Amino acid sequence: MMRRWLPFALLLTAQVDAPAPLADAQLSDPRQEAQAKALMETLRCVVCQGQSIADSDATMAGDMRALVRSRIRAGEPPAAIRQWLISRYGDYISYDPPLGAVTWPLWLAPLALLAVGAWLARGSFRRRR
Repeated sequence: MMRRWLPFALLLTAQVDAPAPLADAQLSDPRQEAQAKALMETLRCVVCQGQSIADSDATMAGDMRALVRSRIRAGEPPAAIRQWLISRYGDYISYDPPLGAVTWPLWLAPLALLAVGAWLARGSFRRRR
């Protein structure tokens, strides 16, 4: 009987990581909080991969929000924080990756798809005549 309840007992006693102190608390200075919020909305959650760190409920996103807020509160400019996060996590963390050797397909793919679509539409219209 004890074996049957052991997994449930382990679930009840499992420790849950507490969120970072500034993960969900706003900064006291409204200007700094606005800077932090604007920056957090441009950074991708590395766990969720589809949400910004401002929108994500993941623990990692909370840690990143706390890091952004603490650095902004210390007076660091948002551009420097963004650059530090990109150097640590790579260009993927940014919703606006720079044009480079690795990211050029991301920038050119929409143009290539539009060109292919226009070419296919042109061929379709020519056949109808």
